[in-house]
Amino acid sequence: MHERLSAIVSGRVQMVMYRDFAQRMAWLNKLSGEVQNLPDGTVRVVAEGDRVRLERFLKKLHQGPLLASVKSVSYEWQDATGEFTKFSIVYA
Repeated sequence: MHERLSAIVSGRVQMVMYRDFAQRMAWLNKLSGEVQNLPDGTVRVVAEGDRVRLERFLKKLHQGPLLASVKSVSYEWQDATGEFTKFSIVYA
């Protein structure tokens, strides 16, 4: 059964390749969803897939790429909607 992970990542997570990192980790875990920089300096991540793979992905979100400094990851579990066919970066 698929689930949805919705997360907000704070710290030094913009301009450090965090979105690219999240996308690569999602691809490795065969997850769908999206990642987006928010105006307040945080990063929003929505991912859907198998719970075990999502938990592995969540651990990676706490680590981030080499240049990032993750302060916190607030997240919640929801029912998957199936709205995503791949994992993509939202540029806005």
